[in-house]
Amino acid sequence: MEGRLISPLSGLSDAKSSPEADSSVLQIWGGHPLQGHVKISGAKNSALVLMAGALLCSEDCRIRNVPMLADVERMSQVLLALGVGVKRDGEVLDINAKDFATSKAPYELVTQLRASFFAIGSILARLGVAQMPLPGGCAIGARPVDLHVRGLQAMGAEVQIEHGICNAYVPGSNRRLKGAKIYLDSPSVGATETLMMAATLADGETLIENAAREPEVVDLANFCKSMGAKIQGAGTSTITIVGVEKLHSTDYTVIPDRIEAGTFLTAGAITRSDLLLSPVVPEHLLPVIAKLREMGVPIIEEGTNSLRIKPADALKAADIETLPHPGFPTDMQAPFMSLMAVADGDSLINETVFENRLRHASELNRLGADIRVKGNIAFIRGVPVLSGAPVIGSDLRAAAALVVAGLAASGLTTIKGLQFLDRGYDRLDLKLLSVGAKIKRVSEAETEADETAPYLAPK
Repeated sequence: MEGRLISPLSGLSDAKSSPEADSSVLQIWGGHPLQGHVKISGAKNSALVLMAGALLCSEDCRIRNVPMLADVERMSQVLLALGVGVKRDGEVLDINAKDFATSKAPYELVTQLRASFFAIGSILARLGVAQMPLPGGCAIGARPVDLHVRGLQAMGAEVQIEHGICNAYVPGSNRRLKGAKIYLDSPSVGATETLMMAATLADGETLIENAAREPEVVDLANFCKSMGAKIQGAGTSTITIVGVEKLHSTDYTVIPDRIEAGTFLTAGAITRSDLLLSPVVPEHLLPVIAKLREMGVPIIEEGTNSLRIKPADALKAADIETLPHPGFPTDMQAPFMSLMAVADGDSLINETVFENRLRHASELNRLGADIRVKGNIAFIRGVPVLSGAPVIGSDLRAAAALVVAGLAASGLTTIKGLQFLDRGYDRLDLKLLSVGAKIKRVSEAETEADETAPYLAPK
């Protein structure tokens, strides 16, 4: 396979939905109920790490149900820079790392995408040496890589961080990592994934204790097992990996995105709508479904992979504390803040996962919400109605929260910061448009200044 990317996201037929259109804005004319079926895309946080996991295999890997996201394109560019063959056809991604021999990832790409750092485990396992710039991503708080580093060191790697670059190599003639017993100080998803990938080709058995339990960790384990890896316990706090000499070709399908599904559930709840979502894995959404039902929103499981949300008679206040899985997901905190802004009574959100993830509160207040923030706690007093205004998304989930709020706000809401939204939501505006939202993506130059401007459907 040639080392080039075919059909990149920038080649999508609808240029306005391209993640390259960072200067575009979303206009939403709120107050309209939604109706119909929403197709949930593959999970962003799974697809990215599966792409890193494909580096472990020296044969062809086919990954299906890959979402059309800016982050996926960036990860593809990272793999290409490493000399890996990457070919995309719609939602199918073919990766061939047979001839990959470059251990140094490009600084300008890794610093834009945190998930690309996790490839250090795969690179080190395959080549015995890796040079990985420290990661970037959304500015939602400190996410250090010390757990990754200490785990790799426990497996026999020499690791030094200098000038923003993590340099790692495996001493010895065979350059092979050794199995080890690793305890994570916190159940970090990234560290769990990095070390699990590294351990698949290590010599001996690796035990990861206090491991992350997120569905995306289980998906990575299943992906590696489909290539011949020996992994047990994924989805629990203890994961055991017995290293093998090499992995073989696979054809694997990414799980549905539970955060995208949860975002559409909040969009349906705030607009008092009847929406059918599929495919989903209801077990991945248990804390989200439970909290919506507590707020008075009917959620019905239809079949094994579909959820229907029905209009609530009234939205009740509720309290949320974000926690690692199976607790309430931090990625759903922002959309729920929008929903709580129009619920009856006082709600509270305690963000325990990231220390800088409540910046959307001030933007929601611009829409008429009544939210006070103290430290990592947000106090929300429900208001009868939100009103449209210009707002800016500060990170991926914050931008999604503003879209959810805009759907319910009276008048016109204009949202900037779509480069964040396009990192994690597969054509969110087009999906909302398909179920009746009055929404349009335009360039900033086209933005109507008059908030009373009528909605004109996109051509």
